[in-house]
Amino acid sequence: MQIQSLSQPRPSSLCLSHTFLFSAQRRPPRRQFTNTNTTSFRVRVSNCISNSSSSSSSIRCVVTEESNEVEEEQKKQQVRRRVYPFHEIEPRWQRYWEDNRTFRTPDDDIDTSKPKFYVLDMFPYPSGAGLHVGHPLGYTATDILARYKRMQGYNVLHPMGWDAFGLPAEQYAIETGTHPKVTTMKNIERFRVQLKSLGFSYDWERELSTTEPEYYKWTQWIFLQLLKRGLAYQAEVPVNWCPALGTVLANEEVVDGVSERGGHPVIRKPMRQWMLRITAYADRLLEDLDELDWPDSIKEMQRNWIGKSEGAEVEFSVMDTNRQEGDIKITVYTTRPDTIFGVTYLVLAPEHTLLSSIVSETQSKYVEEYKEIASRKSDLERTELQKDKTGVFSGYYAKNPANGEAIPIWIADYVLGSYGTGAIMAVPAHDTRDHEFASKYGIPICWVVTPDDGNCCDFEKPYSGEGTVVNSSSSTSGLDINGLPSKDAASKVIEWVEKTGNGNKKVNYKLRDWLFARQRYWGEPIPVIFSDATSEGVPVPENELPLTLPELDDFTPTGTGEPPLAKAVSWVKTTDPLSGRPARRETNTMPQWAGSCWYYLRFMDPKNSKALVDKTKEKYWGPVDVYVGGAEHAVLHLLYSRFWHKVLYDIGVVSTKEPFKCVINQGIILGEVQYMACRDPDGNFISADSAKVLGECDQERIPEEKVMKSGDSFVLKDNPSICLIARAHKMSKSRGNVVNPDDVVLEYGADSLRLYEMFMGPLRDSKTWNTSGIEGVHRFLGRAWRLVVGSPLPNGTFSDGSMVFDVEPSLEQLRYLHKCIDKVTEEIEATRFNTGISTMMEFINAAYKWDNLPRSIVEKFILLLSPYAPHMAEELWFRLGHTNSLAYELFPKANPDYLKESTVVLPVQINGKTRGTIQVEKSCTEEEAFQLASVDQKLSKYLDGKSIKKRIYVPGKILNIILDRQNAKVGLS
Repeated sequence: MQIQSLSQPRPSSLCLSHTFLFSAQRRPPRRQFTNTNTTSFRVRVSNCISNSSSSSSSIRCVVTEESNEVEEEQKKQQVRRRVYPFHEIEPRWQRYWEDNRTFRTPDDDIDTSKPKFYVLDMFPYPSGAGLHVGHPLGYTATDILARYKRMQGYNVLHPMGWDAFGLPAEQYAIETGTHPKVTTMKNIERFRVQLKSLGFSYDWERELSTTEPEYYKWTQWIFLQLLKRGLAYQAEVPVNWCPALGTVLANEEVVDGVSERGGHPVIRKPMRQWMLRITAYADRLLEDLDELDWPDSIKEMQRNWIGKSEGAEVEFSVMDTNRQEGDIKITVYTTRPDTIFGVTYLVLAPEHTLLSSIVSETQSKYVEEYKEIASRKSDLERTELQKDKTGVFSGYYAKNPANGEAIPIWIADYVLGSYGTGAIMAVPAHDTRDHEFASKYGIPICWVVTPDDGNCCDFEKPYSGEGTVVNSSSSTSGLDINGLPSKDAASKVIEWVEKTGNGNKKVNYKLRDWLFARQRYWGEPIPVIFSDATSEGVPVPENELPLTLPELDDFTPTGTGEPPLAKAVSWVKTTDPLSGRPARRETNTMPQWAGSCWYYLRFMDPKNSKALVDKTKEKYWGPVDVYVGGAEHAVLHLLYSRFWHKVLYDIGVVSTKEPFKCVINQGIILGEVQYMACRDPDGNFISADSAKVLGECDQERIPEEKVMKSGDSFVLKDNPSICLIARAHKMSKSRGNVVNPDDVVLEYGADSLRLYEMFMGPLRDSKTWNTSGIEGVHRFLGRAWRLVVGSPLPNGTFSDGSMVFDVEPSLEQLRYLHKCIDKVTEEIEATRFNTGISTMMEFINAAYKWDNLPRSIVEKFILLLSPYAPHMAEELWFRLGHTNSLAYELFPKANPDYLKESTVVLPVQINGKTRGTIQVEKSCTEEEAFQLASVDQKLSKYLDGKSIKKRIYVPGKILNIILDRQNAKVGLS
């Protein structure tokens, strides 16, 4: 579809409407987008183009509190305020792109001879709050890359979808009685409208949601493949159980041992859960990190989470209360076998399976009390380094195999049953936590390693490094490692324990198997049934997938620990497909992670009902070339996705070992800086540095208009001696600093928002929102618009057509253009979008000094601008006479011939003393250089009326003018 001529009326299909709020008060110089308490009225803007030649909008106001005079004045102010008509341009081009399917990626008819570029945003969760201005940061970056690559001739896959299962929608359903499906669809619609208003070039025909049965059919299919290969299993694991709410809570729902909702006590309770054996892929998940173009920080976080370590498992025989050795053995894992002679006690986790067998009668009561207290803590609380260490003596001892000494067995919650063996050998001289614990409970501390640097150990503090082993020999056991370096000593201890049957070499991982069940309604049903006769799990036949969620009116927890799906009695009751006998369905659902583990594959082939993804399409599109999202997903989401991808690789579904070639974590956008003043107990303002000395004091928020900068600080305008606290916080409703992108778009336009978010600073850095900053880039776009279109008419509208001429560009203009092309291209490739924008600003500044605007120069600049500000670029392209979208025009390429510098800065000396510089062509002759110096404002005063003895000229280096002796004192009247 071609765009109609400007001389013709625009079709009514390009008419869009927006409803928004304006303050009824006089508009302040800077627009504040948050927490306005002023009287307001509703304005409806209809972006329809009239039949006249003017492109101004017709604005219809419905005012509930003001007179018609105020309405008319508001209309006039709105027209005057706009530096270019974005309110007309943006809806028109968004409708054009949608009507013409401009960004549709061909499916079966794609030309695979062309290179591909798959750029993906991390799956958003469609919350009820909608977007804030922090969300479009990454989305704008990927859109710039997508548009740029299209213009370079790539087939681009740039899709969008929704990670829509999960806890928030279910919580809202419980509180309001609204079905989570209804809430989810409403939220998705809001997100979709917001994203489209920003002009992102997504292929919306590939849109998908994890809640669609056509999608989670294949999530369930993947689970069945895991089950077939022994990678999915059931086990008793501790969970966060809230008796008052009658449900299992996720870790993020537990705060300080109580439920986030209601503040009810939460305990750790073992329950039978589905697990995924991600540990089977631990080595591959580690090794393949080296091949990825990911930030080193992310790769290091993944390595730490997997936590591979090499050490030994050592067995300690349990001794009873009379110090007699029995048959029970406690196995510990240690990465420091060289410190075995420094073991002075053992620690077992409160949930250790042997605990009931190694507690004396006198200590039994105390141990049970301690287990109860520990069960109320999360793993994070238990392992917090700063927390006070607690424990209880079991009443039993263990025998240290290295020296035969009896050492006490303690129970402490800083050891987790889920890591290692759930027991540790404690070496307080060489471990911080063990040292704190031993110091608190009076347990002996034995030093067995000294630093290699010769410094004596500070016996008040533990030394955790390696060094030379001391105090480590026993004639009884025959083990002697005295004088050995730590690594050699560790190897010798491992050799000894294997030889004596006291242990073995062991590789261990911090990585735990993935708990894959939730006692929730709003999630993917797990496709397993259990026979009533045998209770054995049987997979649902693949040809019966998807196993859909039943409709439920009551989503509240059962109170018994059973998931809400247990209430769907008719759905739960089924038959065993193998025997035909009565059976029941699994009532747990999958976690939210499940659907987001593989969505990047479904985008390649979203309508396929016969396979997860077509092999040919996957081979062409995979892997994802650029994957952009927040650092909060740097560990678990990426790790789980990589795990599933490797399983799919092993069974031949995908052709690559890794799903994401390059990962970029964008920074966060903080709310605007807030200024706080401190008051003393008498209510008087005091400077912030004085407040630090006084300690706690009352703080009061100060409006920005009452603040000024003084040096590196901010102070009160009325009292500059009062230094303020200036701080930016993460956007949140509670702080009242959330900026809604809808408001920004209505005030400045989507292109200004896109441009500002890229201009704020490097993509990967955190940045602070500043409304004056968006005003700056908005003015830049206005200047670009007026450069091409011309100045506005007296009524605030703009004439049709452009100020461009069909003339040959000058050499200067070509140089400016191609330097701009070269820099913008380089910065897009490196995702340094802010410096690319700066380069375009410099070009506009230069272009305003030209006598004419050659078409060939302006058209290429518009193409450069288009990935950043696509709406304006499309409109300018149209005004230059083009009838099709520029989305697939070739991105300009810099001509190296125009990148070479043809001029140099030439120093000019008078009698050997440098008096100034002049700009000259590299080929400049001596006479030309002298003539330029003679007319230079700064240099001419040294030469006027003086006789020249001689000139010394080194081309491109220097011009030295020697005056006659009588002119020795130059430049003086």
